[in-house]
Amino acid sequence: MAIEKSSSKYRTQFWYVAMVSFLLWLVLLYLFSSSATTVHTHERLFRQENVINLPINVAKHDQESDQAVLPIDVLKQDKESDQAILPIDVPQRDQESDQAVVSDVDNNTLPVNTGINDTSKEVQISEDAKVVTDLVEELEKEKIEDEKKRRDSGLSGRTTTSRRGHREPRKATRSSSRHEPEKKRVRNNDDDNERNVVNSDENQQSHDKELNYLEPKGDVESKKDRVGNDLSNNDQESDKTLETLPKPKTQRDFALNKTVSKAKNRVTSRRNRPKVMVRPRATRRNDPCRGKYVYMHDVPSLFNEELLKNCWTLSRWTDMCELTSNFGLGPRLPNMEGVSGWFATNQFTLEVIFHNRMKQYKCLTKDSSLASAVYVPYYPGLDLMRFLWGPFPFMRDAAALDLMKWLRERPEWKRMDGRDHFMVAGRTTWDFMRTPENESDWGNRLMILPEIRNMTMLLIESSPWNRHGFAVPYPTYFHPSTNAEILQWQNRMRRIKRRYLFSFVGAPRPNLGDSIRTEIMDQCKASRRKCKLLECVSGSQKCYKPDQIMKFFLSSTFCLQPPGDSYTRRSTFDSILAGCIPVFFHPGSAYAQYIWHLPKDIGKYSVFIPEKNVKEGKASIEKVLSRIPRGKVVAMREEVIRLIPRLMYFNPSGKRGDAGRFEDAFDVAVDGVLQRVEGLRKRIEEGNEDIFEFPEQFSWKYNVFGNVEKHEWDSYFDRH
Repeated sequence: MAIEKSSSKYRTQFWYVAMVSFLLWLVLLYLFSSSATTVHTHERLFRQENVINLPINVAKHDQESDQAVLPIDVLKQDKESDQAILPIDVPQRDQESDQAVVSDVDNNTLPVNTGINDTSKEVQISEDAKVVTDLVEELEKEKIEDEKKRRDSGLSGRTTTSRRGHREPRKATRSSSRHEPEKKRVRNNDDDNERNVVNSDENQQSHDKELNYLEPKGDVESKKDRVGNDLSNNDQESDKTLETLPKPKTQRDFALNKTVSKAKNRVTSRRNRPKVMVRPRATRRNDPCRGKYVYMHDVPSLFNEELLKNCWTLSRWTDMCELTSNFGLGPRLPNMEGVSGWFATNQFTLEVIFHNRMKQYKCLTKDSSLASAVYVPYYPGLDLMRFLWGPFPFMRDAAALDLMKWLRERPEWKRMDGRDHFMVAGRTTWDFMRTPENESDWGNRLMILPEIRNMTMLLIESSPWNRHGFAVPYPTYFHPSTNAEILQWQNRMRRIKRRYLFSFVGAPRPNLGDSIRTEIMDQCKASRRKCKLLECVSGSQKCYKPDQIMKFFLSSTFCLQPPGDSYTRRSTFDSILAGCIPVFFHPGSAYAQYIWHLPKDIGKYSVFIPEKNVKEGKASIEKVLSRIPRGKVVAMREEVIRLIPRLMYFNPSGKRGDAGRFEDAFDVAVDGVLQRVEGLRKRIEEGNEDIFEFPEQFSWKYNVFGNVEKHEWDSYFDRH
């Protein structure tokens, strides 16, 4: 009896568990499907050419307003071709009508209301439609230029009296090689030709001003629909009127082949150009923050504060709650060399440190109209860390996509389409460059989102082939609260005795075929008296103790910094903090990365040994370093010590009395962002076709040297 009751009890419990499991499975399935739908919907929207569309409000919905907005498409040959292309009469545009169209633009509203057929559907312009539109525009310009040439040739035959100032009735003169019927028609319709000439001038001006940015999308699509009729009608008219020109079909094919590359370039240029550009409001001339004001978005807490509150979800193996304490600096450490200000700082907490430093920025403003740049306090690295090893890769993109949607709705974004915005990510750029086709790959797609490509991204390592990413120093263990602590540490680094010529702290990379770490470690072992090696093998704890690492660097004159899993290393900044001269083997480890923080003259503070020479056994590190004169070594060490304040981050809670004496890595980064945004703003105001002066694959070269000419480092960054 007891056995039967026990069995019945277990069966009941089993069914309860089964039912709960089934319901939980249904909930997870629903969440998975809804999240996947949301992500793919966002991705489909982001793949459109113009993600952020300029809102246009049409005040009037009658025939006059429609005609006022619609631009003159092409120069008409006669009244018949006009009717074939446009079923309505397009009124002559003057300055007042142009102003009326521009004044209809409202930067504070998102929807596009046209009032046609009482519908409010948003028309998505695909890339093909944009290319077709550009092709039409190129053909129109060619026709206008031909017409102007014919007019100029006719005007050159005017009489002397006409050249002296006597104004004759203006006629659209034709070439003498025209058909006789056409000449008769020209003589009989002087007034019509006069209107055609005026319309052609205005049409040219409308294209020069690129009013297509202010057209409703419906007009652009209707222009696309009229392309076939436009070309065919003009071809027929050209057959009747022109002998000297090639056949219309041949001319059209040639024009298409000739302008397709230009059209594609213009598509890219227009994608890079903002539709609206508003300068910050000017302040008094003696304002110390003039041109330096930064506005910080008040983003929803789920993008920053809630990540810290739920810090236990950030990592499976590391206690991120402890490492994100003290404003992101981590737990305090004992004084080192008699100097305070040391913390066990994790290398991936930069975005938290930067956010807290921004709160103390002297030119932070709550008035966005004064701001020269806008800071977005999002923690993309910590957000990614939650799902980096999870079973649902699409969840890595969810928060980033939500943030982009939130930003697009802000009035600050519409001033320059986000080109004055910047964000900080405490990871390398490779963690944010997963392609949409490979959702199971590492990282997320943050860096390739169209909105982010408009912004300035600050990362601990940037891509050499990327325009919008800029590298800032890794956070080190030293975060002084006062300038006195900096001076005390610098003086200590000048007096310390260094026993070893060079040292290396790191692990081998046997799985990376082009890694030179094995060769470096072999050379260091061969130079036991002059090299100190700390091999970070499995089970070794010394490589994770800040005091042990700093002791190695403090005892060495040179510190080897070869690439690891990526170009850069945190060890570079730890060694400079210790007054140790860095030795680089790849220009991407520092020279092409930290362009705002490190001197242009690389020989003043570092040594460069090509990694190829080390890999092939052609270079002995000991011999290269031993040949450097002692006087130069002293000068290089002094330069390294002078760089220490620029490569570390002050304690956000510190109160510096003389705040302007030293600039830390935060101050240098903000100045770099302000200068970059101002440069983009000037190029936009100058009306440049393309905001950038260089191809994106040569970003590293332009940032370092200011040009894209051939250089000896090209082989290091050749992706082919």
